[in-house]
Amino acid sequence: MAGHSKFANIMHRKGAQDKKRAQAFTKLAREIQAAVRVGGADPAGNPRLQRAVAMARAQSMPKDNIQRAIDRGSGVGGEDLVEIRYEGFGPGGVGVIVECLTDNRNRTAGDVRAAFAKNGGNLGETNSVTFGWDRVGEVRYPLAKADEDSMLEAAIEAGADDCQAEDEDHVITCAMDGLSEVASALEARFGEAASAKIVWRPQMTLPVEGDAAASLVKLISTLDDHDDVQTVYANFDMSDAEMERLA
Repeated sequence: MAGHSKFANIMHRKGAQDKKRAQAFTKLAREIQAAVRVGGADPAGNPRLQRAVAMARAQSMPKDNIQRAIDRGSGVGGEDLVEIRYEGFGPGGVGVIVECLTDNRNRTAGDVRAAFAKNGGNLGETNSVTFGWDRVGEVRYPLAKADEDSMLEAAIEAGADDCQAEDEDHVITCAMDGLSEVASALEARFGEAASAKIVWRPQMTLPVEGDAAASLVKLISTLDDHDDVQTVYANFDMSDAEMERLA
């Protein structure tokens, strides 16, 4: 995730926030639909939906949009979405994981393959990248929500494995099957989290700079802008100076 958060910072500095906001709403709506299809329309009995709705609220998604996504997931004009994961390698040998929700496998596969090919990367086989990553639960709060010691103490009491300051957030990680319990305990103390979800975290990161860094950011940006792509993870590390240059 180190690369993903750094990429988000670069995109923030580049601007175009209205477009990113609209894209975020589209992706959140699709996640809500998928969650309803899998576990039903009641958030109380569907942890994935509960997390998706919480994330939508944290992004200031209007209530009508959230309800419309729930209705579509229940079969009212919704898309027949399929979850697909692609894995590949970007410039500098950086591992890239692309999680998608799509109603057209062929279209998505072709577009993802083209994005890699045009930006100095290539798709790999299933598990060619993820074998070096861990699947964990992650809860994020803005740094302003609490000081590091207080957040760490609360995270430990909630049963989390780790709590670190990363960019502008407190990032709490836990076992994948313990996410709901940890998120609920933290919410009782600090209120609604900025996000609470299952993520991929790399066991190691690769430094990247120069032309490789520029090409990698373009690759991730192209993937991230695609409507079918929900999340992009990349295990790169980049210096602050390089981030400033690319921004």
